[in-house]
Amino acid sequence: MSIEEHLKLASIIKEARQEKGYSASELARRAGLQPSTVTRIEAAQLQHPQPETLIAIANALEKPTSDLFACLNWLPKEQLPSFTPYLRAKYANLPEQVQEKLENHVAKVVRRYGYETNGPEPGQDEF
Repeated sequence: MSIEEHLKLASIIKEARQEKGYSASELARRAGLQPSTVTRIEAAQLQHPQPETLIAIANALEKPTSDLFACLNWLPKEQLPSFTPYLRAKYANLPEQVQEKLENHVAKVVRRYGYETNGPEPGQDEF
């Protein structure tokens, strides 16, 4: 894992912990971990966090485990849902019109950078 990935993970966990009003020790207690484990992850000093550790932290913070796994690139892009099904599942309570506006806006932005919301990335399907 790169230092950027470690820093991103550290930031996500620390921010979520602070939003909950937990100390690092309290998060560790709720996750069933040693306080030093949480402290080392938040300081980007734990080189290879175990998936079980991140699952426990995500559960204690009431965050999707996939958020933590994705920032470490543990979820291959091919296994991530395309934007439309993700949006409709994640924000099912939004009015249909709002979902469509979001879909259209994101599609416009990603096309500007050479991507398609439902297709392969540039060069991905070339031999």
